Amino acid sequence: MQRRNRILRFNNSIRSMVSETILKPSDFIAPLFIDEGSGYEAEIASMPGYYRRSIDLTVKEVKELYSLGIKSVLLFIKCKDELKDNLGKEAWNKDGLMQRSIKAIKEAVPEMYVMTDVALDPYSIYGHDGIVENGYIVNDATVDSLVKMSLSHAEAGADMVAPSDMMDGRIAAIRTAFEENNFVNTGIMAYSAKYASCFYGPFRDALDSAPGFGDKKTYQMDYCNRKEAVKEAIMDVEEGADIVMVKPGLPYLDIVREVKDRVYVPVSVYNVSGEYAMIKASAKMGWIDENKAILETLTSIKRAGGDLIATYFAKDAARLINS
Repeated sequence: MQRRNRILRFNNSIRSMVSETILKPSDFIAPLFIDEGSGYEAEIASMPGYYRRSIDLTVKEVKELYSLGIKSVLLFIKCKDELKDNLGKEAWNKDGLMQRSIKAIKEAVPEMYVMTDVALDPYSIYGHDGIVENGYIVNDATVDSLVKMSLSHAEAGADMVAPSDMMDGRIAAIRTAFEENNFVNTGIMAYSAKYASCFYGPFRDALDSAPGFGDKKTYQMDYCNRKEAVKEAIMDVEEGADIVMVKPGLPYLDIVREVKDRVYVPVSVYNVSGEYAMIKASAKMGWIDENKAILETLTSIKRAGGDLIATYFAKDAARLINS
């Protein structure tokens, strides 16, 4: 033989030397679910091992995440039903749960890079990402609300906002508002290719944000489409996005690679709640090795082109990498 490819697989030393994809804790964005109260923690039934926490316990969690080498968190809050309306006004309440959470985390762990979810579904009486008029989610009025929400997060100290709503034109509107209000260092991570997926179910359980009618197919993307994802990502970059996202992760790795090859900003990927739940359920049944599945899954996302990975496995993966 002139070539024996197995030589570079002979032992762990040479395999690690020539590995093409290196997973590290700073690749991860840890999503956090925050609720009101003090000393409060509730496990999410469809996401075993993941919790909604009050601000004080969230701060404790953030400190641990940072100690493991995780540099960023992505915040989601559970809004009380009595505060929900069609316009999402609670979303830009300067004393709201999100705003208080941002301040508490930045005060306790200033180095942690705090990203915040920007969408109206947690605040909507209809559970949709936008304002509803005559049974339809309207675009431009929703963008106005998203701008107010984003400015409120920036004022509270968020490092980056993450619009997850898929409304047209919202990146340009938010970027313009940031420039006009001197938040020139506040970033935007655009959910550029967010698909109307069945893999979000456990997340909606976590925040009680399932749509009250219909579905989200008039604004989230059709999972049959590929070129549309590239178009959305390119447009978001042109409008001022600092990072673009593909969501979900595993069923869309081809999209991750397409987007990675076409844009020149970092690409993030959301390893979503349904993907988390599948691994947890399979491991519980003894069908797969959970730790091996976590690392293989996250490595596949990075190998496909994901520079950053938002994942509920962030803490577990960091521990495995560090061990």
